Amino acid sequence: MNMYLYGYGPKNNEKFILVDVGVAFPDMESSPGVDLIMADPTYITDRADRLEGIFITHAHEDHIGALGHLFPRLQAPIYCRAFTAAIARNKMERAGQDPEMVREIGVWPETVEVGPFEVGFVPISHSIPEASALVIDTPAGRIFHSGDFKIDTDPVVGEAFDAKLMQEIAADGIMAFVCDSTNVFSPEPGRSESSLPPAITQMMREATGMVVATTFGSNVARLKTLAQAAVDAGRSVVVVGRAMSTMINTGQSTGVLTDFPPIVDLEDSKDIPRDQLMVLATGSQGERRAASAQLAQGKYRGLEMKDGDTFLFSSKTIPGNEIGVGRIHNMFAQKGVNVVSGDDRYHVSGHANRPDLLELQRLLNPDLVIPMHGEYRHLREHVILSEGNGRKAVIASNGVMIDITNDAKIVENIDTGRLYLDGTVLIGALDGIVRQRLQFAMRGHVVVSLMIDDDQGLIDGVWAEGHGLPDARNAKNGLDGLLEEAIENDLRKAKRGALSDDEAVEMIVSRASNRVCKTAIGKKPVCTVLINRMVAE
Repeated sequence: MNMYLYGYGPKNNEKFILVDVGVAFPDMESSPGVDLIMADPTYITDRADRLEGIFITHAHEDHIGALGHLFPRLQAPIYCRAFTAAIARNKMERAGQDPEMVREIGVWPETVEVGPFEVGFVPISHSIPEASALVIDTPAGRIFHSGDFKIDTDPVVGEAFDAKLMQEIAADGIMAFVCDSTNVFSPEPGRSESSLPPAITQMMREATGMVVATTFGSNVARLKTLAQAAVDAGRSVVVVGRAMSTMINTGQSTGVLTDFPPIVDLEDSKDIPRDQLMVLATGSQGERRAASAQLAQGKYRGLEMKDGDTFLFSSKTIPGNEIGVGRIHNMFAQKGVNVVSGDDRYHVSGHANRPDLLELQRLLNPDLVIPMHGEYRHLREHVILSEGNGRKAVIASNGVMIDITNDAKIVENIDTGRLYLDGTVLIGALDGIVRQRLQFAMRGHVVVSLMIDDDQGLIDGVWAEGHGLPDARNAKNGLDGLLEEAIENDLRKAKRGALSDDEAVEMIVSRASNRVCKTAIGKKPVCTVLINRMVAE
């Protein structure tokens, strides 16, 4: 859910650029029914007339996924490199926005000037093609914004990490280094993507039956590694899942993905012996609708895994996704499928480990380090690491505004929050909609309908129905019967004046509902009261 704002100029007349417009993904525990989560951009949308440009470092969803959804509020030119631009235009089109607002930019030393900023895209290695750091020059000094990165001098796909280029960029001084903190707790130097093929090829040679492998669909370097290993092991390659196919096609059309092994259509693969097949499937994080989950549950477009087949997770499980991934593990185990997961021989991270963070600090020699990308504990550890390396560092948690020209002084705290994409509508995290869903999920729901005549009072009794609640089995008419009897009794005992006030009626009904349900089933459900009033002619 990355979104970083840089401003320059006198207070209340600053010019701004926005770096990345990403999403996070919901879970049933905290955001049931939500489709996507994104940062609330209210602070900058209130100043959108001074937003000079949007810069996207790379095409991972947590950096680009909200672009189409939030663009109507931002309305500024979008700058990114060719591969990322292709993904960005697709996102804009799908959201009904103008794809021509996406402007393709070359690499450093090419730059683009927007307001008081001059910005250049610096090739840097990561787990997706054309990932870029940003050099942001201002009249006050130079900022180096790392984006997601690792130190990989042989990344298989994409540009290698170039230490000499980093030193050249730093020659005139780096005022602030805003840096990835994802793997700050990993003590060993990061490994190269090129270290994986021997082990993966051997595994595919030794595997019996069909092999299915999953990884992040955007990691086209890994897709190429897996596909080439399969071919080297005498297997044909099949790709299932829209996201992977889209990324492979985009990589090939933009020229960043070359020499990808031949892909066999799923229908044609039915004539190939199972022990000569390797299938690339979406769903490395346990996504229920992805190809991997459907294969675990049964079949995907006629493809089925059988006893003795092998399923490879060539990926790391993102914290929070363990339950979904574990569910797939168990379903495959019930089929007799051999699941290979969490094995470092078949996966390397796309983020810089602790020694690599120090190496880039050494190359850039910045005056100030500002950690980003990670939870608060990552940011804090990165500050400790940097200060231990003799550098000034500061924690910039969500909403913190830092004046980097003034001894890294925190000058303001901005109200930040989240927006939810719920179906096709953007809602605020504090709008109450998701909170209400959570209440329904935890407490259940009772609906009560009744009719009141201003002269006669309650008419025709009460209708009540519980949802998401266990029944009161010892009651003759169940929980609904208990509710109807108790609510009707309380309403008939109430003063006539109370029945003329909707709020008073709702209070009487809710209290009766809570009393009955607490006694009968040990819960106090959410209660919705539908009041129908007879109007005298």
